[in-house]
Amino acid sequence: MKILVQKFGGTSVANLECMKKVREKVLAGLARGNKMVVVLSARSGETNRLLALADEWSNTPDKAECDVLVSTGEQVSIALFTMLLKDAGVRARSLLGWQIPMTTDDDYGRARITDIDSAKLRAALEEYDVLVVAGFQGCTEDGRITTLGRGGSDTSAVALAAALGSVECEIYTDVDGVYTTDPNICSTARKMDRVAYEEMLEMASMGAKVLHIRSVEFAKKYKVPVRVRSTFTDDPGTLVTQEDSSMEALLVSGIAYDKDQARVTLHEVPDVPGIAAAVFGPLSEKGVLVDMIVQNTSLDGHTDITFTVSRKDLNQTLAIMDEVARKIGASEVVHDVNVAKVSAIGVGMRNHSGVAARAFAALTQEGINILMISTSEIKITILIQEKYVELAVRILHDTFGLDWDIN
Repeated sequence: MKILVQKFGGTSVANLECMKKVREKVLAGLARGNKMVVVLSARSGETNRLLALADEWSNTPDKAECDVLVSTGEQVSIALFTMLLKDAGVRARSLLGWQIPMTTDDDYGRARITDIDSAKLRAALEEYDVLVVAGFQGCTEDGRITTLGRGGSDTSAVALAAALGSVECEIYTDVDGVYTTDPNICSTARKMDRVAYEEMLEMASMGAKVLHIRSVEFAKKYKVPVRVRSTFTDDPGTLVTQEDSSMEALLVSGIAYDKDQARVTLHEVPDVPGIAAAVFGPLSEKGVLVDMIVQNTSLDGHTDITFTVSRKDLNQTLAIMDEVARKIGASEVVHDVNVAKVSAIGVGMRNHSGVAARAFAALTQEGINILMISTSEIKITILIQEKYVELAVRILHDTFGLDWDIN
């Protein structure tokens, strides 16, 4: 049995005309001899509407009941779309997360998949040609409805593809693939034919909205080929797959940026053993994710510690740091929200030197000051003033020749 998994996002199922275009993609997959598993998101704007209802009804909405509420958005999508398929003479049925079942833990609102009953799905595919599955949702072992967090339909689709041994997982959206950078701010951005899992992970972590980071983690772990395509064109899109030698030949594959950043500095921190644990331990306990960290050279037994967090976590972070500063004897806590990250990403960095030097020289020539730097094996990230983000992206895109079509 040859199985193809397709996922369609909220803009792809927004209305009847959009759903008819989705049906064309599904029928084309059937015509190629596949059994189809079609994963749908809620229609565009529906999840936000439901969350607003929860806030209207309750000052502190119960997380488990919120999952029951917001999961109805996907239920509407799959029911309507299955009707369209049946009208076209297709043997199809809809499936909710608990009907599969797609079992998760009980971390409501951001649950993680623990098991999928692939045998039950395969049995259903013997009877039906298309299974229309509600993305974003699952259930606990005792049958409570859960949701997987923002972008969870991508994760649902890739997990189903892994469980079923799908030939490929096609993620349909309103863009026609993965670009070397945001084409909205760089007119020479180029759509890539292929991108490595690790590169896509780095792009997703930087806020690129083409694929959700957990779906890429799933794809990498289970070696699921993922193709990002547009619902509204016939473009073949971008294949997210395993790294190969041709990818390594390219020094930098893409430039990403993230404006959801805030910089926090503790001044005159005592430079003694255990101080870093005293600073970052309380943040970890509250679930605050810290990104870039810099500790300055010690002066007179004191140092400054600077780090970045998401802007949505800033108020909580400042409250925690005010308490930490009092306990450890730091002189003050200051912050800056007018900052952003820009990254150069590429698996080719493993085998090439000089990437950082070229990036820094290009930015210096344009008078862009670098506030912080962090690196990994395949990524160089700089923190700069937010007002320079678009300029920095264009400069780095040009510096590494990413408008050249080498595929």
